Amino acid sequence: MESTASASSFLLLLLLLHHSSATTPTLPTSNSSFPNEALPTKSGYLPVNPKTNSAIFYTFYEAQHPTSPLSQTPLLIWLQGGPGCSSMVGNFLELGPYRVVSDSEEQNVTLQPNLGSWNRIFGLIFLDNPIGTGFSIASKHEEIPRDQNTVAKHLFSAITKFLESDPVFKTRSIYITGESYAGKYVPAIGHYILKKNMKLPVSKQVNLKGVAIGNGLTDPVTQVRTHAVNAYFSGFINERQKRELEEGQKEAVKLVKMGNWSAATNARSRVLSLLQNMTGLATMYDFTRRMPYETRLVTEFLQSVEVKKALGANESIVFEHCSKMVREALHEDLMKSVKYMVEFLVKNTKVLLYQGHLDLRVGVVSTEAWIKTMKWEGIGKFLMAERKIWKVNGELAGYVQKWGSLSHALVLGAGHLVPTDQAINSQAMVEDWVLERGVFTHEQEEDSASGLLDAL
Repeated sequence: MESTASASSFLLLLLLLHHSSATTPTLPTSNSSFPNEALPTKSGYLPVNPKTNSAIFYTFYEAQHPTSPLSQTPLLIWLQGGPGCSSMVGNFLELGPYRVVSDSEEQNVTLQPNLGSWNRIFGLIFLDNPIGTGFSIASKHEEIPRDQNTVAKHLFSAITKFLESDPVFKTRSIYITGESYAGKYVPAIGHYILKKNMKLPVSKQVNLKGVAIGNGLTDPVTQVRTHAVNAYFSGFINERQKRELEEGQKEAVKLVKMGNWSAATNARSRVLSLLQNMTGLATMYDFTRRMPYETRLVTEFLQSVEVKKALGANESIVFEHCSKMVREALHEDLMKSVKYMVEFLVKNTKVLLYQGHLDLRVGVVSTEAWIKTMKWEGIGKFLMAERKIWKVNGELAGYVQKWGSLSHALVLGAGHLVPTDQAINSQAMVEDWVLERGVFTHEQEEDSASGLLDAL
């Protein structure tokens, strides 16, 4: 989700303690709103720069019911979007083992189990990325990434530090997942890992097996062109409004072609603001909602000193679910495409792109638009592949199109935060994709293997 919150004081980020790579959480008291069973397996800080105290905050949850020995149990890594939104939103509002809920009578924020958590049979790691986001620490403002290459360098440092913290992690398959602006982070770190693996001995390589992007902003110049036509054919605007939006879209594209990145980002923002005003929706992230997603509950919950202690987070940080400071640092990055990274990934590992069909902001139409422009030898066969009906527990969950290493899923009844809206179905989706079951089964046709090269 794109950041709209104000930044926490940067001075608070300078109040640094010594951070280990695997902080053990402090157990809360028995009457705590944070029950012991909701604690992460481990959490804390992973350094990204040996010369400073800059570090990425993480929480790790081991698989609840693994179906194989832990040394063979896949690890999922989750990255939130924004840019500058905390992965604790994903943890406590979307796909973590416990979700925040509001007690309407006492106005308390508490936790309840999430039956659709993504750590049912997999290990699950949440990373507050980039530094300066959530509980992560940027020692200096200048260290906050301005581009995806720096984002990837920091993530690689954090991920390798995590994997080194326990020998059993080294043999486990890694899948990088995320949503929204992580449509850039996920390809960036995936691309970086595969390139890095080429130069490293096997013992030092990251065992990356796939990447998954939900409602992602990946190829912005293609995606910004789709807002008018999507809103028009969805019945939200008329012909005159469509033309007005198209003029704004053309301006954003023109500025991208000129390399005027900051102005292009501003032009895209104007298009989205105009569309918001035209539709009058409570949120374009899910056009059926009467109120926006309740990310404020996550903020309330994580501002508690007791909860910070339980998670091993720096208690001096005033948690905000999205950082204006990080968003501003990546302002010129926003309209830059990472499609070429996805093209590299789909040739060398497997890729899942999924969207909630109620998202009017970064939805299925915008993703399909850039998929069609991919430079990949399998794209023709993918575009001609059957779009299969996808069911979960006997009920229609959406549609999946797959060929070779590329899968594209449409999740019915979901908006921008797919796991929040369709917890069980999103869980089934990611499990079946990783394990290649159901509609994600690898094709048996003789020529299908030509679309999937061996992972590096």
